[in-house]
Amino acid sequence: MGENIIYRLYDWYISRDLDPNKMPKHVAIIMDGNRRFAKLQGNIDVIKGHELGVDTLENVLDWSIELGIEIITVYAFSTENFNRPQNEVEGLMRLFVINFKRLVDHEKIHKNEVRVKVVGRTELLPDDVKEAIDEAEEATKNYNKRFLNLAIGYDGRLEIIDSFKKIIKDVQEGKITVDDVDEELVSKNLYTEGIDDPNLIIRTSGEERLSGFLLWQSSYSELYFCETLWPELRKVDFLRAIRSYQARERRFGV
Repeated sequence: MGENIIYRLYDWYISRDLDPNKMPKHVAIIMDGNRRFAKLQGNIDVIKGHELGVDTLENVLDWSIELGIEIITVYAFSTENFNRPQNEVEGLMRLFVINFKRLVDHEKIHKNEVRVKVVGRTELLPDDVKEAIDEAEEATKNYNKRFLNLAIGYDGRLEIIDSFKKIIKDVQEGKITVDDVDEELVSKNLYTEGIDDPNLIIRTSGEERLSGFLLWQSSYSELYFCETLWPELRKVDFLRAIRSYQARERRFGV
């Protein structure tokens, strides 16, 4: 009880110093630590760690709406994650189906007009997962107030390669010339077409690398690394990341 009061007071203390005019428009998150959390809890089922991670994502979406952050993009499942133990991959696929179907009629999603989009090689996913994703995207397609993007079947290098392949095909078909190829064209052919580049990228669990996440889009992103495991992320931790972002002088490569 006393600890909760302390955290609420700390939330308030940090929140009051945040400048609404300096709030990042787009926050991207590498949700790391679900498996480690499960192990530290006495070897509970790893899927339970991922389930708790879903709860944390819902909290982060609530905090973001409260702070006026318009875009949240999370790294949910990389192409390399397919190499994890079969029972874990199958468990994650079931979680995707359950939670995308929940989004179709999710009260907060519709109340706050959140558009849901999946970025990545979705063709690699099982049919039931693809169908659930389609349902969630269709149910929110008319919203443009806030955005929740989930990187699934994603790899930043493959994304850039796929972008180049599209451009090469257009050159071969005579739709564009080599001289038309520039940064803007590459960006338009990424999985994240139409989504602003992230202002801030947060990674939990203490690891300090991007692990192939938004490699092209992160050129001028501010990076924040947090020791907390993803299922244990508190509002205090999230606010600290925002406070750190606001305290920085963004130089954009200068």
